[in-house]
Amino acid sequence: MIQVGDVAPGFELTSDTGETVRLDDFRGQRVIVYFYPKADTPGCTKQACAIQDLGPQISDAGVTVIGISPDAPDKLAKFRAKYSLDFLLLSDPDHTAAEAYGAWGKKSMVGKMFDGLIRSHAAIDEEGNIVAIKNKVKPLETADLWKVWKES
Repeated sequence: MIQVGDVAPGFELTSDTGETVRLDDFRGQRVIVYFYPKADTPGCTKQACAIQDLGPQISDAGVTVIGISPDAPDKLAKFRAKYSLDFLLLSDPDHTAAEAYGAWGKKSMVGKMFDGLIRSHAAIDEEGNIVAIKNKVKPLETADLWKVWKES
């Protein structure tokens, strides 16, 4: 399990626009990577819209936000358009990035256990190191993660 101080696991995923995006593309920038189970569901919408609402503060702090889910790029594009999201959404259908960040694992719903995406987030500094990471976050927690740099 990765933790604060570790080098952030790299990834190469497809965006909602069909472009290939690598974590290395953001070297030299502060980045928030957050994992959400499914686009356009109540909790995931609440999470994305809370981030969107703080967009000016987040960008003024020099932070780039990247949302990652197992959804296909076309579904991500519809989600982004519907809520006018101005940050990247990436598709992780094989959950390789989610696994690397500890955001894939056992979940329980209505008494049944299954493997799935665990709502999580990580803050990555300009050198590519983890400065904050948390799994099993509430939808509204991610929007305030940018403050990790404000408080340091």
